[in-house]
Amino acid sequence: MEPLIIPRQEHIISRKQVSPNALRTLYRLHSNGFIAYLVGGCVRDLLLERTPKDFDIATNAAPGQIKRLFRNCRLIGRRFRLAHLHFHEEVLEVSTFRAAGSDPEPVEQEEGREIVPSDRPPRHLKDDDGMILRDNVYGTPEEDALRRDFTINALAYNIADFSVIDYTSGLSDLEQRLIRPIGDPLVRFTEDPVRMLRAVRFAASHDLTIEPATWEILCELSTTISRASPARLYEEMLKLFLLNSARPVFTLLETSGLLATLYPRLSQWLQKNDQHRTAVHMNMESLDRLGRSGSPSSPALFLALLFGPLIEEEALEHHRGGIPYQPAMNATCTMFMEQLCQTVTTPGRIGGQLSSILAMQPLLRRMPPRRAPSLLNRPVFDDALAYFRLTAEARKEHRPAIDWWDTFIAAAPPPDPEQLGNKAPAKRRRRRRVRRLEPAEQPL
Repeated sequence: MEPLIIPRQEHIISRKQVSPNALRTLYRLHSNGFIAYLVGGCVRDLLLERTPKDFDIATNAAPGQIKRLFRNCRLIGRRFRLAHLHFHEEVLEVSTFRAAGSDPEPVEQEEGREIVPSDRPPRHLKDDDGMILRDNVYGTPEEDALRRDFTINALAYNIADFSVIDYTSGLSDLEQRLIRPIGDPLVRFTEDPVRMLRAVRFAASHDLTIEPATWEILCELSTTISRASPARLYEEMLKLFLLNSARPVFTLLETSGLLATLYPRLSQWLQKNDQHRTAVHMNMESLDRLGRSGSPSSPALFLALLFGPLIEEEALEHHRGGIPYQPAMNATCTMFMEQLCQTVTTPGRIGGQLSSILAMQPLLRRMPPRRAPSLLNRPVFDDALAYFRLTAEARKEHRPAIDWWDTFIAAAPPPDPEQLGNKAPAKRRRRRRVRRLEPAEQPL
C-alpha cells in the first residue's frame, strides 16, 4: 500500500513547534541510520493548530538499540515494550514500529550480523475474548500505522524530509473532523476496550464526531469496558475529566452506556430525577471553567464534583436518621469508595481527601465560621473551598459566606508550618546524668 506523502511546503507543521528534546532524539536516530517519525497525537494536534501535550516517536530501532544510543533511556512495559528518554523537564516515549501478532519476530542487526535482542523477546498475546495482553511484535512503518487505534492518530512526521505520511486516510478524516477506527471497530474495541474511552475523549476535547457506524458499535460494547484493568481505568478517568472538556465527556459517557458500567451507582442515582443530572452537569461545567482559568483541578476535587451531590444526599439521609453528620459522611464515603473500586480503582489517599472535602462543607457554610484559622490550616482546605465556591456559584447560593472567606484569607497570616505538619520534629535534649556519690565520697 502506497502512503499519501504531503511534502513540507504543503502542510503547516514547523520544527519550531516541536520540542527541542524531541528534535534532538529524531536527529540522532536518523543520523545513526534509523527511520525516525513523530507519530500519534502530536502530529494530529499540530495539523489542527493545537499545542501538543507530548511528543511521541516511532522508529525501526529495537528497544535494545535505542538504549545503546541514549544514556538517559529506561525500558519499560510488558504489554507494550517502550523506551522512555528522561530529560530535565520532559520524558519522551520512543516505540519500535509494531506489526500484527501473526508476523514473525525480527532480530536486530549490528555490524552486518544478526543478534538476538538483549531485552525481553517480542511477543503478541490475546486472551480468549480477543483482548490484547502483550504486543511486542516489531514491524514496518506501514504496519505500525495500520495497527494504531484511529486514523487521525496514525499520521507521521518524517524528520528525514519533513513530510507528513498518511497510510490510513487520516488527513481526510481530520478535515471532516471524524473519529474512525482503523479496520473493523468491533475488532479494535475488543482488542482494547479502553479505545472506547479514547474515542470519547478525542470527540469531547477536540470537538470531533465519532463516525456513526463506530458509535453504534461503541454503544453495543460499552459493557465490555469492565474488562480493562481497574487501575488503568482510573488513569483514563483523570485524562477524560481533567482536560477542560468534562461536560461533553460526561454526556457522551452517559449516552453510550459507558457511565453505567464504570459508575453504576452514580448512573442509577442520575435516573431518579432530572435535578440530579442537572447538579452533576453544572459541576462538570464548573470543573471546565476552573481548568480554563489556569487552575487545574486535583483528582480529589474532580471526584468531589462528580460524586459529591450523590454522597452528600445519602449522608444527609443517614444524618436525618439520627447519626451525627460527620460520622454519617465518613461512613457514606467509605461505603461508596469500596463499591467504586470494584470497577475503577481509586487510591485510598484520594478517597480520604474526597471524604474530608465533603465533610468540611457544613463548616464552610456556617456564618460566622467556628475556628476559621484551624480550618484554613487543614491540608484539603483549598480543594474544600474550591468545591464550596464552584457549587455555590452554580446554584447562586452562599454568596455572603464566599465573600467572608475571601476577605479572611486575604487578611490571614501565612499558615503555621508546625500546624501543617511540615516542621521537622525538634531534637530531644539528652538529660545530663548526675553521678551519685558513694557514702565514702559524701562531703563532710
